[in-house]
Amino acid sequence: METINRNRLFYGSCFALVVTAMTFAIRARLETVFGPEEGGLGLTLEQIGWAFTPAFWGFTLAMMIGGPLVDAVGMKKITWLAFITHAIGIVLTIFASSVTSLFIATLFVGIGNGMVEAACNPLVASMYPNEKTKMLNRFHVWFPGGIVIGSIVGWLVMDVMGLGWQIMVGILFIPMVIYGVMLLGQKFPVTERVEMGVSTSKMYGSIFTPLFLFMGFCMLLTAATELGTNQRIETLLKASGTNALLVLAFINGIMALGRAFAGEVAHRMSISGMLLFSAIFSFIGLTLLTMVSGAMTFVAAAVFAIGITFFWPTMISFVAEKIPQSGALGLSVMGGLGMLSVSIVLPIMGKMMDENMTGQETIQIMSILPAILIVLFGGLFFYMRNQSAKKVNEVATH
Repeated sequence: METINRNRLFYGSCFALVVTAMTFAIRARLETVFGPEEGGLGLTLEQIGWAFTPAFWGFTLAMMIGGPLVDAVGMKKITWLAFITHAIGIVLTIFASSVTSLFIATLFVGIGNGMVEAACNPLVASMYPNEKTKMLNRFHVWFPGGIVIGSIVGWLVMDVMGLGWQIMVGILFIPMVIYGVMLLGQKFPVTERVEMGVSTSKMYGSIFTPLFLFMGFCMLLTAATELGTNQRIETLLKASGTNALLVLAFINGIMALGRAFAGEVAHRMSISGMLLFSAIFSFIGLTLLTMVSGAMTFVAAAVFAIGITFFWPTMISFVAEKIPQSGALGLSVMGGLGMLSVSIVLPIMGKMMDENMTGQETIQIMSILPAILIVLFGGLFFYMRNQSAKKVNEVATH
């Protein structure tokens, strides 16, 4: 590690994640640009949902391909592939004018986003092997942080300054160039799996263990709860009497703050306890959002934000800590499953609202997901506690 500049690699990775996150916020704002409202391009919400799905299954595709390639070609090449596809996707988005062109642009952005996660999650885990939960949460501070930045940029550019949406999209080039410059010429470490000497067959076998499959299923629900709700916030809160982008910024500001102090939380609470805590608060937050309007929307949103704060990075760090032999592939599969679930849920949500279901009624249906997770993570909490007790007993008897 002496010849590796960990700080520069870490912060370069953070800026790459900022680009990923800003695309989520800006895409939420584009829903009104391309949608059926006056002044929009006239696409239905279901059509927009389908046009936006490549951001998620493209992300999934990139992670599923990029994950195994990380070990073979190295994290550096995958990071630069992310840079190239980000650049293409941003340019194509600026020139998008139909469902098809928006679909293709979103696909390139999604691939770029997936390559960032495929390379940077194992990069952080490899650089900080004894602080995975802490540093992966700190890295993922910049997902909600980037959404805050993107939400505020969208609000300032379009709502305050009255400028074109293409300028809003073009601002994505700023953090993209920054992460390219920061990573230029840097030496990257090998992945943790390669360093541990875990065979490829053992890596593939580890993703079919019962614990990994269980976590993979849970990832489908946690990602849909967090990203499905946030991505359609503009239409979900349309009747709430609040500025949805400001609510989105508020939610993600709380998430960023929470992830910055994740190390302290992890010291006081087990990793499975963090996930159970998240499921409970997510359910309460979504339930409250179905009951309130006006300023109280921010109160309900705060509870929801507390709930989803640790979902994504803690799911990733659980696999990195408890199933390390799965390597970069395991982290990529988890992230890919998360984005795949969002690609499924977005058009479903759009169809429900196209058929005159209100935003609050849609949120009520979405609250079923964290309700299921309360049961699943409750079981995981007790299972992991029993496993820890068994290890303590084995050590004591020897």
